[in-house]
Amino acid sequence: MPVPLATSRVEAEAAGLDADGVVGVRLTVKSVEWGEHLAEFLALGTAAQRLPEATRWAHGTGPFTSDLSGQDFWALFQAGYGPVALVMGACVYPVAHQGVRTALANLGRNAELLNFTQALYDAREIAMERMQAEAVDAKAAGVVGPRIEEGSWGWAPHIIEFLAIGTAVAPTGAGSRLPDTIPVLLDLHDR
Repeated sequence: MPVPLATSRVEAEAAGLDADGVVGVRLTVKSVEWGEHLAEFLALGTAAQRLPEATRWAHGTGPFTSDLSGQDFWALFQAGYGPVALVMGACVYPVAHQGVRTALANLGRNAELLNFTQALYDAREIAMERMQAEAVDAKAAGVVGPRIEEGSWGWAPHIIEFLAIGTAVAPTGAGSRLPDTIPVLLDLHDR
């Protein structure tokens, strides 16, 4: 997946600046006119320097990445948590074609297309599970600020794509409590 390559370049640039991390990371995917099967992945963020010492430990020796805004990052830090890494999960999922009998039975009716509904549920769950698995691998306590995007990058008419992205966090000290102002998708302490 090209997204980790784009974020690793952001981390490398931050390390070159001797930054503690990168906040406000935004990922964009753009198809290019000159290549039918090509896509451009771009990761942009703001390098953060001279943060309190407690933030350096969370990601190891290199800078952390986070899609939280500077204000959300500071609220998180004030609550006793620090970002570990930007985590994500993607799922490209085929939608089963409707059978001829079902299509004829639904002709002219306002009916739910169960195959599409099930594909949306399955793809979203798989993307979220993959994001959570990245957070577990990073030894995070949870994922905050989750965002789930659905789209199709021109694969085919019956293929959908979900991208789940958020910031994996870990406590920086005792008495940490995730702030109510930041949506929390997963609190791994409950496992």
